[in-house]
Amino acid sequence: MSKFGTIIMGPAGAGKTTFCTALIQHLQHSKRSCFYVNLDPAAEDFAYEPDLDIKELISLEDVMEEMELGPNGGLIYCFEFLLANPAFLHDALEPLPETTLIIIDMPGQIELYTHIPVVPQLVKTLTTAGSLGINLCATYLLESTSALDTARFFAGTLSAMSAMLLLEIPHVNVLSKMDLVKGVLPKKQLKRFVDPDSTLLEESSDPHSSFPSNPLLSVPNPQTNSSEDATDDPSNAESMMKGSSFKALNRAVAQLIDDFSMVSFLQLDSTDEDSVGAILSYIDDAVQYHEAQEPREPNDAIDEGDGGAYYEDGS
Repeated sequence: MSKFGTIIMGPAGAGKTTFCTALIQHLQHSKRSCFYVNLDPAAEDFAYEPDLDIKELISLEDVMEEMELGPNGGLIYCFEFLLANPAFLHDALEPLPETTLIIIDMPGQIELYTHIPVVPQLVKTLTTAGSLGINLCATYLLESTSALDTARFFAGTLSAMSAMLLLEIPHVNVLSKMDLVKGVLPKKQLKRFVDPDSTLLEESSDPHSSFPSNPLLSVPNPQTNSSEDATDDPSNAESMMKGSSFKALNRAVAQLIDDFSMVSFLQLDSTDEDSVGAILSYIDDAVQYHEAQEPREPNDAIDEGDGGAYYEDGS
């Protein structure tokens, strides 16, 4: 029997727990069951009490006090401790029926997804056949206001792509908090962020564009005179202060995102149930949720007053 779940990731402040709350509400309205797992050992306030909370196993506060570690080191220790005690997750998740969607709320430290192997190891533990064997997808949230700062947006896009490559599971990338940019960012411009357009980095340094001028965001035209490239030496103090030494780096980042062509974003407004439902439909497709639900016999449906077959997921 297959199980299905999504792991909610993204940088701090992206609205992960808010999205989890909206997703749980939507599932309840749709009469679908879910199981909410909190894996942030520092989180305290929840609209819905988690069905399983890592703090029942270990808390960040205790680790920092007893091990004399900082927040980041303590967080890494908590995840290493979780991986050393797989029964904590296995015993809670193994009995769940396949109609239950497992929602895993993660902390916002992106180094867990991009720099160290703890989250890839956790994903492997959850998805390995013969163990839990969960059909899992990652939902990576990036705050939509990052589109107001092009360099920040592309840094977030690069982090999302890094997580996609390291975790090796289906990804649903989401621009969250869309209600905050309504009326601020034109729809035509927003479309270029939904499907990231690397030329935005170049335009952000154009004084005639709608973006603020910033030398750190500049991506030089490859046809410009090479004399400008002569000042791109990062060992040159003047070049560093002007930001010109970062032009080649920005160009390389933009080219990398273009070359992989992997990241595109859905738009989320957690206050809009239709928006939440649209994201859920992509999650269901990514984990093949509906394909695993067996339709009932027509006679069963008629007995319950329905004119046709339907999925045995409570909806």
